[in-house]
Amino acid sequence: MTDTTGKTRISLLGLGAMGTALARTWLAAGHPLTVWNRTAAKAAALAGEGAAVAASPAEAVAAGDLVVLCLLDDASVGQALDGVDLAGRDLVNLTTGTPAEGRSRAAWAEARGARFVDAGIMAVPPMIGVPESGGYVFYSGSREAFEAHRAALEVPAGARFVGTDPGFAALHDVALLSAMSGLFAGMTHAYALVRDEKVDMEGFAGLLTEWLAAMAPFYVASGGAASEDANLEMQAAGNRTLLRTAAEQGVGSELLDPYFRLMDRQVAAGEPDAVALLRHPADGA
Repeated sequence: MTDTTGKTRISLLGLGAMGTALARTWLAAGHPLTVWNRTAAKAAALAGEGAAVAASPAEAVAAGDLVVLCLLDDASVGQALDGVDLAGRDLVNLTTGTPAEGRSRAAWAEARGARFVDAGIMAVPPMIGVPESGGYVFYSGSREAFEAHRAALEVPAGARFVGTDPGFAALHDVALLSAMSGLFAGMTHAYALVRDEKVDMEGFAGLLTEWLAAMAPFYVASGGAASEDANLEMQAAGNRTLLRTAAEQGVGSELLDPYFRLMDRQVAAGEPDAVALLRHPADGA
């Protein structure tokens, strides 16, 4: 039998794939766990593993020292906790949202007497409870609540506190996911170029990984601005070759066109900083 002595009592609302992975990790670590899910049947398996199942969000909230929300969206959080007494509770919101939603929900919780921490999960469910996977979670908001529950929060994945502004966790989360999306777009285009040729795909994959790993530090160091080592006009001119090659290979350029248009705008505006141009899209458009 798992020893629960001195372990934080956790209440978890939301048992999707991520919520279930979190629940199992906390149970394995000996945390007394109460769960609630809108579709009650999803809690049955966890009940067999030692979780208490609450009949309502209010019952779940009352049972825990730490209340964790892992629901569909911000509206679901508001609906689940509507009318629930939150006074004296510590809420950690693992529900995916925007920075503005994090700030608004923090004010909402604090007005009801709760300490609030927003979060952004940089992991997929199979990474939860697997330290070597590299998964972690961004947290922001009440530093006091975060520190009070740090040990419990570090059980499923690494915990990185990024500031007392409740919107910062979501901001970091979305910024990194946006970068990932752009990376995947470029990789998709690269594979499309070579897929129908007699190219060693395993070797190509290694080359692609090495190249991106080598180039990323240069971009990070520049913060999105051109430099003497990366002349903007030369890059924009070189884009024409990339587009001609795509046409020759019968590959659409839809994944590259928006970025290339931005570079052309930079050249035309004499603005070396792509980030600045994105933040003021009307300028020079």
